Amino acid sequence: MSERFLLQRWRTGLIVLALLIAAFLLLPHVYGNESLLFTLMTFIVLAQGLNLLYGFTGYLPFGYVGFFGCGAYATSLLVLHSGLPVLLCVVGGGLAAVVMGLILGPLLRLSGAYFSIASLAASQILYDVVSNTNLADITGGPYGLKIEQVYAPTASYHTMLVILVLATALAAWFRLSAFGMGLRAMKQDPVSAAMAGINVVRARLITWLISAGVAGLAGGAYAWNLSVFYPEAVFTLQISVFAIVFSLFGGVGTVIGPIIGASVLYSLYSVIGISTPQYFQLIYGLLIALLVLFMPGGVLSLFARRGVRVF
Repeated sequence: MSERFLLQRWRTGLIVLALLIAAFLLLPHVYGNESLLFTLMTFIVLAQGLNLLYGFTGYLPFGYVGFFGCGAYATSLLVLHSGLPVLLCVVGGGLAAVVMGLILGPLLRLSGAYFSIASLAASQILYDVVSNTNLADITGGPYGLKIEQVYAPTASYHTMLVILVLATALAAWFRLSAFGMGLRAMKQDPVSAAMAGINVVRARLITWLISAGVAGLAGGAYAWNLSVFYPEAVFTLQISVFAIVFSLFGGVGTVIGPIIGASVLYSLYSVIGISTPQYFQLIYGLLIALLVLFMPGGVLSLFARRGVRVF
C-alpha cells in the first residue's frame, strides 16, 4: 500500500470513530431508550471482537460467549471482594478473559469445525462451573450475582462506548497494519506465510487473546450495567450466534461491516423479535439463507463488486 493510500484509510478510520462517538452520545437524547442503545453497542463490540478473529484468521469460535461471560463474572467478583474502583474491575474482567484465552490457547491447534465445536464446549464448561451449586458461595451458582451497590447506567453506558471505540480502532489497525496484512496472508495460505517469515502460531495467539480481551471488557461493562444477572444471561449461546450473524451480514475482515450488520439486524430484532419472536425467527432464517447463498462476503461485498473500496 502507498503512503498516501494508508493516510486516506487512517483518515477514514478516524471519521468512523468520530461518527460512532457522536451517534451514541446524541442518540440517548433523541431516542430515549438508553438500555436498547447499550445492548446495541454491546453486540457491535462482540461482532467487532469476533471479526478480529474470524475475519482475519478464519477461526470461527462458536463459544465466543465464554469470554463475555468470563469478563462479566470476573468484574462482578472483583467488585464484591476487591474494593477496587468499578472501572478497574471492568479492566480486570478483560484481563480475566485474556487469561482464559491463554488457558484455551491449545484450541488453536485445531481448525475448521473442530475448533468451532471445541470452543463451544469450552464455553459450556465455563457455564457449568459458575452455575454449580457447590460453588454458590463464590460464583453465586445458579442464583447469579448482585452488584447493585455500583449500579450506574449512565457511567456503564459511556464505558461501553469507550470499549466500542477501542474495538473499532483495533479493527482499523488490523485492516491497515503490517500485522493485519500478515494475518490475511496466513488466512489464505498459512504454509506460504510461514515460509515468508511470519510467525503463524504467535500471530494467531495474539489475535485470539485480543479478541478474548474485547469480549471480556464488553462482559464487564454489561455486568455493571445489569448489576443483577444469572449465568444464563451472560453465557447463552444466543450471544455467540448474534455476534457471528451480525459480523457475517455486514462483512468480516472489514471495519464498518460488523457495525452495519449489528445496527441493521439488532434494530430489526428490537422491532419484530421482542413482540413477535416467531416472525423474527422466520425472517432471521431467511436472511441467513440468502446471505450464505448470495452474499457470502456480507452486504459490503455488493459495493466491492462495483469497484467501491470498502473499509
